Amino acid sequence: MQILALDASTEWCSVALGGEGGFEECVEAAGQRHSERMLPMVQSLLSSAGTSLSHLDGIAFGAGPGSFTGLRIACGLAQGLGLGANLRLVGVATLAAMCETARQRYGATRVMAALDARMQQVYFAAYEHDGERWQEGIAPIAAAPEAVPLPSTGGWFSVGGGFSVYSALRSRVASSVVRSDDEIVPRAAAIASLALPRFAAGDSVSARDAVPLYVRHRVAVTAKERAAGARL
Repeated sequence: MQILALDASTEWCSVALGGEGGFEECVEAAGQRHSERMLPMVQSLLSSAGTSLSHLDGIAFGAGPGSFTGLRIACGLAQGLGLGANLRLVGVATLAAMCETARQRYGATRVMAALDARMQQVYFAAYEHDGERWQEGIAPIAAAPEAVPLPSTGGWFSVGGGFSVYSALRSRVASSVVRSDDEIVPRAAAIASLALPRFAAGDSVSARDAVPLYVRHRVAVTAKERAAGARL
């Protein structure tokens, strides 16, 4: 089985291609240029692999939470490519993908992930790996750092820039965390790793039915908030 994966949930843009034998990944610091860069990255990866969309078995995408614009770009491109090639889609939670990166890189099996959600909020979730798959301990939410629900046990690994942006959150988890990596972000290769068994199990949707996971449903800021530097 060969799949394509896309992510544009942060300032990083990534695409991955592969299957059970591993994934080739292309990653760029795209800033606000995801819509310009993602399709050329996909085309380059397909060309390098000597394959085409018609030979793939599905497309995965980082469903969210994350940048509203980025989530729409990744989902929209996945839908367009999926419709054109008659491929089914799997949306993967970005925070779960961060946990998967921590597992692959460090062997972590209890991971809490946090991304800066702007507006003085953080996207947060906690997952535990049972040896086969990630189990959701705390579902992805958007909340003020002081209000995020935390695991009641210790021995956790923390990942993501949300902990470095909000010192209040880092202080709250300090007694529960044994190791951390604030540099981990959602990546297409991790998204592909989580999507592959779901495709194999038939846990996919038609391209028309794919939707982002926004978590926070406010999609705009006021003129006053923009003037103050607020962003979603």
